[in-house]
Amino acid sequence: MASEMRKSSWQERYLASQIYTLRCKIEDNVGMLGKIFTAIGQTNTNLGDVTTIGIEGKSKIRDIQVYCSSKQQLDKVIESVKQVAGLEILNVQDDVMEIHRRGAIDIKSRIPIRTLTDLRMIYTPGVASVCQKIVAEPDSAWEYTGLCDRVAVVTNGTAVLGLGNIGVVPSLPVMEGKAAIFSEFANISAVPMLVDSKNPDEVVETVCKIAKSFGAIQLEDISAPTCFEIEKKLQDRLDIPVMHDDQHGTATVLLAALMNALKKTKKDPKKCSVLILGAGAAGVAITKILLKFGVKDIVVYDSCGAIYRGRTEKMNIYKQQLAEITNKENQQCSLLEGFKGKDIFIGVAQPNAVSKEMIAAMAKDALVFPLSNPVGEITVKEALEAGAAVAADGRTINNALAYPGLFRGALNIKAKDITVDMQLAAAQTLAQISPEGKLLPDILEKATHEAVTKAVEQAYKE
Repeated sequence: MASEMRKSSWQERYLASQIYTLRCKIEDNVGMLGKIFTAIGQTNTNLGDVTTIGIEGKSKIRDIQVYCSSKQQLDKVIESVKQVAGLEILNVQDDVMEIHRRGAIDIKSRIPIRTLTDLRMIYTPGVASVCQKIVAEPDSAWEYTGLCDRVAVVTNGTAVLGLGNIGVVPSLPVMEGKAAIFSEFANISAVPMLVDSKNPDEVVETVCKIAKSFGAIQLEDISAPTCFEIEKKLQDRLDIPVMHDDQHGTATVLLAALMNALKKTKKDPKKCSVLILGAGAAGVAITKILLKFGVKDIVVYDSCGAIYRGRTEKMNIYKQQLAEITNKENQQCSLLEGFKGKDIFIGVAQPNAVSKEMIAAMAKDALVFPLSNPVGEITVKEALEAGAAVAADGRTINNALAYPGLFRGALNIKAKDITVDMQLAAAQTLAQISPEGKLLPDILEKATHEAVTKAVEQAYKE
């Protein structure tokens, strides 16, 4: 039970992205907690932990945690709680902000420095022999430095989560979060690198100049279509893995979930028709990995409608490529019409872009994946009500299931790149190790990431 509670996402359960702790001074009388809980419940707010901090005179000091969907909801909680006689709110803490205070990561020495001998071995004069070794044998740097465990997490802040082009410094908490996940699940030292430029060539040049410090490069939260150009140029110029996670991490985990959804509904991927809404980073990568997997019938929609051969409105070279490899019937109908008879829907576009009517128009036992974050194209509940056999959103299909193992495996075998075969192997493994009845395995289990790592290593060797 304790293990299950640890793994529960209360934010997901309550659809509440904000967590606050109210420190209250409460008269120590029978029934006071009941009155407080009733006051909070009247605002339709869920309770979290309640902790006794201490005693002050005839009162107790308690921390009461609440889950809110907005600051306005918190204001209602505070106003309601203040009506309880014998209670004083001493402080209100934003728990999400507090956990990020001073950043989510730090850098620590792997080797304790307790004596002068330790110091002189790690630094001068002892370190000179290591430098000389690397001069004589450049490849030995992989063994005698941290290159084998170090990844740069690079962004220019132009496509951050569901927030958009917010700039590099506001994106730093996201990069630190990625680095924390790398450390926890793959023993990788990831370093956020903020490149303050929207010019793709400037981003490429900057990354190339610092690349010698790292064993691999993860690109993150870079807007399309610039992200495609940056990734391709870096892959051509660097001899270490470069992967845009918003593309390939998302595609890998989506494919894993789809494999199990197909198994559950006994559908053949080669006979399935797919509608993908969104032709940005994730949409393009998902399309390509599905084609590699064996899906043959895919139609991609963007804000202007279906992407088809001959379309000229708001096209670019990447959408042109999609037009050549998808939409075999050159479908040009509306989005609602496009949903008719489709077996699979994948959304990587924008919140609330899909209606229950659209899902209801799909084939029997439809598979629905509204992945837009933080709010999907349609809710899982609405999709299931409309007739979907399987529905999962971006909270379930989390690219953090894939990228720690993809990079750990690539580093372990000194890969020069992360190939589509490595991604397919990762997806297949995630699908295989998922518990019965689940689309994906537990993201908090290190065994999950170890399994992906081994699969990636084997795929690269083969």
